[in-house]
Amino acid sequence: MSGELTLTAQSQLESNMSEAPAFPRGLPPVPWRDPHSVPAEVLTQHIRNLERACELEPQSAGLRTCLGMAYAMNYQVYPSMDALEAAVELDPNHFFAQFKYAELHYRLRALIKAEVETLKALELAQNSWELSIARKQLQEIRTLMRSGTQKPEWTKSLRAPAFLLVAIFFVLGVAEYWK
Repeated sequence: MSGELTLTAQSQLESNMSEAPAFPRGLPPVPWRDPHSVPAEVLTQHIRNLERACELEPQSAGLRTCLGMAYAMNYQVYPSMDALEAAVELDPNHFFAQFKYAELHYRLRALIKAEVETLKALELAQNSWELSIARKQLQEIRTLMRSGTQKPEWTKSLRAPAFLLVAIFFVLGVAEYWK
């Protein structure tokens, strides 16, 4: 019985794989270099193909990375973040998943998080090319941090300024009433 289920599942997977595009297991498949030269229809079709491929191979960090990159190219930040987070969780040692996850934070100007994630990608670099692009990204992040181009982190409570504002309005209201 178990052998039949395995053969049936394998034959279904093979028939589904023939419908979905085949992607290489190494580098992420990216059909373009310049994002402005890709028509919206082609990008949408590519996203659909990647979604199908991710359904067929849910444990593939490379496919999830490609999907996150495609979502980012289509200006869909939250699905991109979800796909890249899933890729990093699936394979914590995948350089491109970690690098693109850090790059998305960099693009969103969450520079502190981007720096931490880029340092992780720098540790995962296995050749000089990966090392150079991670170092370049880290350099750009640190340059932006020095120039003050980052979103502030809300670490302080806004309770005291809110109470002060309410007190000022109350005093002004009482002063206006007594006139």
